[in-house]
Amino acid sequence: MKIILAGGRLEADFIINEFKKSNHQLIIINPDKEFAKYLSAHHDLPVFAGDPTKIYVLEDAQIKDADVFIALSENDTDNYIMSMSAKNLFDVKKVVCIVRNPNNVKVFKSLGIDRVINATNYLVQNIHNDAVIQQLSRTISLDDEDKIVVVEIQVQPTFSFINQYIKDIHFPTNINISCVFRDPLPIIPKGDTMIKEGDKLLIVTTPIEKDKVVKFFEKNS
Repeated sequence: MKIILAGGRLEADFIINEFKKSNHQLIIINPDKEFAKYLSAHHDLPVFAGDPTKIYVLEDAQIKDADVFIALSENDTDNYIMSMSAKNLFDVKKVVCIVRNPNNVKVFKSLGIDRVINATNYLVQNIHNDAVIQQLSRTISLDDEDKIVVVEIQVQPTFSFINQYIKDIHFPTNINISCVFRDPLPIIPKGDTMIKEGDKLLIVTTPIEKDKVVKFFEKNS
């Protein structure tokens, strides 16, 4: 993939190091000349020293038709400007924008940014998702010695596998959906059973595997 990293300091340093492992084509643009020199020397990559909000800098960096553009500036407005330039003027397929103000997440998305990331917003969402899963799951023991348990999960609109067939969902081996409750009748699921919003899933497992089941749904919510 052709990936553009524009701006940023520690974030840029970390992302470059991670993406290098996958042999992506990286184009780095940084307005801080000294930090650009550091990135170039540390990662043995060419780095364009310039302001990525300027059209001529993006042209010089040859970002045309890139797969991903990631805006990492500490200034939300700068990130928006460079992201929209990349998307609308240079036909970048996907733009990802970091914002410091959590209130800008919805605003930037509504203005056409493909992916908007804010640390505070991400933290709140993860805590919320964890709480939702805990509220919507309960465990029932099937014997006195707790050798077998049933985990009950209510399918939420945020689950990533809604409207997918069970056979197409990459469940861990420890998940065995024994029944799907969908008003008005229970369904004994097969591979071609589709999971829908509002379904109640009964999953048979062991006490040891129970936490793994819950974590799977937390990850996919």
